[in-house]
Amino acid sequence: MEVEILLNGEGRKVRGNTRLTILLEDLHLDLNRVAVEYNRKLLKREKWGSTLLADGDRIEIVHFVGGGI
Repeated sequence: MEVEILLNGEGRKVRGNTRLTILLEDLHLDLNRVAVEYNRKLLKREKWGSTLLADGDRIEIVHFVGGGI
């Protein structure tokens, strides 16, 4: 079974009962360098592993980039 989520403003299908951490890993993101907004609320990192994606969820991912002078 698949569910449709909105990921950074674009529709995306994922397997049903997919945990947020699995989505982030599938996107090849460094989990230490991202912040996640889940249904318009900032989601604490310790909740990522227990958060199951459901049809209609809105996920916004911000990737931190280092730099400086």
